[in-house]
Amino acid sequence: MIDLAPILAKFPTVKHDAAANALIVPQALALEVAKWLRDDPAYRMDYASNVAGVDTLPVEKKTKVKQPDGTEREVVTKKPGSMEVVYHLYSMALKHGPITIKQVTTRENPAVTSLTPIYRGAEFQEREAFDLFGIQFEGHPDLRRILMWDEFKDFPMRKDYVEPDDYEYEPTPHDAVLAKAKAHYPKASTSTEAAS
Repeated sequence: MIDLAPILAKFPTVKHDAAANALIVPQALALEVAKWLRDDPAYRMDYASNVAGVDTLPVEKKTKVKQPDGTEREVVTKKPGSMEVVYHLYSMALKHGPITIKQVTTRENPAVTSLTPIYRGAEFQEREAFDLFGIQFEGHPDLRRILMWDEFKDFPMRKDYVEPDDYEYEPTPHDAVLAKAKAHYPKASTSTEAAS
């Protein structure tokens, strides 16, 4: 396992997510941290193998708390939802890794810093996260849809995505899709309508 202590010492605002063994990097420092990881002789993280979007819905947790008088009171804690972009970095030169770094943003206005200027191979993967999750990558050289068509209005990998029942675009609907698509087909005229 790679020692993350020097990174945390150099960048005090970077947090360590012990459960995921990942570094949570503030967006304002993302390029600086990525460049340092790439250029530092002890790390030489010269390859971004994977860029992934993660959508976390808001969570409401209810717990019972015992009161001094012996009664119980229900306490509700709310954790807001978030969007994350996770990068797995490796060193091809030193043959070690990964170091996982995350940028965390809100679900309402998801925007992070693009690492494409440091890792050119992240370009298409950031576009995929933009296309499927709606995450904006500030500083990306060509941020546009890569999988969905330009007119598509939503982000299908978000957990609150509602699948449409309008399948007119599917040339040969089948199974459950066929039943939904039939609701959008033109109504066949009846024999009485045809006679008039």
